[in-house]
Amino acid sequence: MTDELTRFSLSARRAVESQDWATVEACVKNMLRRDASSAEGYFLAGLVQRAAHRPAMALQAFEKALTLDPDRYDAAIELANQYSIARRNGDAAALLARYVDRLDNSPVYLDLAGTIYNDIGMYRQAWPLYKQATTLQPGVDLFQANLAACGVYLGKIEQAGAIYRALLERFPGHRRNHYQLSRLAKATDATHVAQMQEILHTSDDPPDQNVFLYYAIGKELEDLERWQEAFEYYQRAGDAVTSVADYDVAADVRLINTIIEVCNTDWLAGQAGSGATHEPDKTPIFIVGLPRTGTTLTERIVSSHSLVGTVGETQFLQMVLRRESEVRSIENMNPEMIETVASKDMALIARGYLDSLRYRLGPEAMFIDKLPFNFLFLGFVARAFPDARIVHLGRNPMDTCFAMYKQVFTWAYKFSYSLKGLGQYYVAYDRLRTHWRQLLGDRMIEIEYESLVADQEGQTRILLEKLGLEYEDACFNFDENTVPSATASSVQVREKVHARSVNKWTRFAEQLQPLKEYLENAGITVE
Repeated sequence: MTDELTRFSLSARRAVESQDWATVEACVKNMLRRDASSAEGYFLAGLVQRAAHRPAMALQAFEKALTLDPDRYDAAIELANQYSIARRNGDAAALLARYVDRLDNSPVYLDLAGTIYNDIGMYRQAWPLYKQATTLQPGVDLFQANLAACGVYLGKIEQAGAIYRALLERFPGHRRNHYQLSRLAKATDATHVAQMQEILHTSDDPPDQNVFLYYAIGKELEDLERWQEAFEYYQRAGDAVTSVADYDVAADVRLINTIIEVCNTDWLAGQAGSGATHEPDKTPIFIVGLPRTGTTLTERIVSSHSLVGTVGETQFLQMVLRRESEVRSIENMNPEMIETVASKDMALIARGYLDSLRYRLGPEAMFIDKLPFNFLFLGFVARAFPDARIVHLGRNPMDTCFAMYKQVFTWAYKFSYSLKGLGQYYVAYDRLRTHWRQLLGDRMIEIEYESLVADQEGQTRILLEKLGLEYEDACFNFDENTVPSATASSVQVREKVHARSVNKWTRFAEQLQPLKEYLENAGITVE
C-alpha cells in the first residue's frame, strides 16, 4: 500500500475499535477511490456492511478482498462467516479447511472460525480452535464460554462444568452461564439455587432478562423434588418470554391447516417418483416429532449402527422448500409458501436438500436428519425422496407438553412458553399426525417413547428391521456413541436408557390441570 492508503487504513482500524462506522466508511471510500484493487479497502468495506447487518453486501466485499489477496486469512474467515449466515455451509466448510492452519496466532479469528464450525454442525473441528484461542487469551470470557458449550456437545461434561464454574467465580451474575452449569448434573443440594436466587433479589432487571435464571432455578428445584417451587419458576420463565415475544399461535395452526389441505392423497400421487434423483447410495432417515419426545435418543440408537451416519438437526429441508417457493417473506414458513412449493418439481427439492448438506455426509449408506419439526414437511419428504425412511416419535401428551414448557429453546418454538399455546399447538399437531398416518401408511414408522425406554432392545430390533438394517450390539450400547450432540438432550444422551421421565407430569398435575382439560376436551387421551 502507498503511504496515503496506509494512513487511511490505520484511521479506519482505529475507528473499527471504537465502532465509529461512519469514519470507517469514509476511509474505505477514500481508499477505493485511490486504488480500486485495494484488498484492505474491500475488507474494511465488508466490516462496515457486517456492522450494518447487510449480509449480502458484506459477503460480496469479503469475496472481493480475498480474490485480490488470497493470503488474507482474516478475509477468508469473515467470508466463511457470511457463507454460514447465508446457509452456504458447504462453502464455509471448504474455506475454513483451507485457512484454519494459518490462524495459530490470531485468537479472535480462531474463536470466530470455531464458532462457524459450531454453527454448521462440525463440533469436532471447532474444539481445537476454541482451545487454541483460550490458550492465547485465557482471560476472554467469550472464548471460554464458547469452549465450554462446544465441550458439552462433544460429551466433555466435566471440562465444561469446570469452565463454567471458573467463569462464574469471575462474573457471578452471568445468567446464561448459571443456566448452562445447571444443565450438566443433577442438583443434590440447594447451594446453587440460593446463589441464583440472590442474584434475582439484588437485581432490578426486568423479567425477560432473567429467563435463563428462572429456568435454571426451576430445573434444580425439580432435581430436589421441590415440585411446587420448581413450577413457579418455570411459569415465571414462560411468562417472561411470552411478555416480549411477538407471536400468535394461530399463525402456526393456520400453517398446519394449509399443510393438511395441500398435501392430500391426490397431491401425493400426482407426480409419483418425481423426486427419485438423489444418489442411490445415500438414503435419508428423517426422525421427527415434537421436541422432547425422544428424537435425540432414537437418533443416538440408530446412528450407532455401522451403516448409518447423522447430520444432526438441520434446517436444510425447510430452507430449500422456502427457496423453491420463491415467496418473499420474513417468515421461515407460511401457508403461501406451502401452496406454491407444492406445485414445484420435487426433484429440485431433493437435489437442493442433498447439495446443502453434502459437506456433512460420510461414507455410510444412510444418514439421519433429526430436526423434530420436519414433521411439518413429511408430505414433501415422501414425494421428494421415495426411498427415504420416516420415523415419528410419540410420547404421552402431558409429558410432551410439560417437557417443552420447562425447556428454554432460545426463543424457538414460541408456542411452548405458555400452557394455552401448548394446548392449541398440540391439538393441531395431533391432527397433522393423524393426517400423515392416513396419507403415508407404513412409510411412517411410529415409535412410542414409553415403549422404547421400557424395552430398549426389543424396540430397537423392531425399528432397525423396519429401516432395513440388521441388529448390531452398538445400537443397544448407544451411550458409548461419541458422535457430537447439540440438542436440548446433549447431556442426557450420554446416559443409559431410563424411565425417570415417564409420567413426570403427574408431579405437577394440579398446575397442569388446565392443559389436561383442554386436551381432553379436544378428544386427546392424556393417560
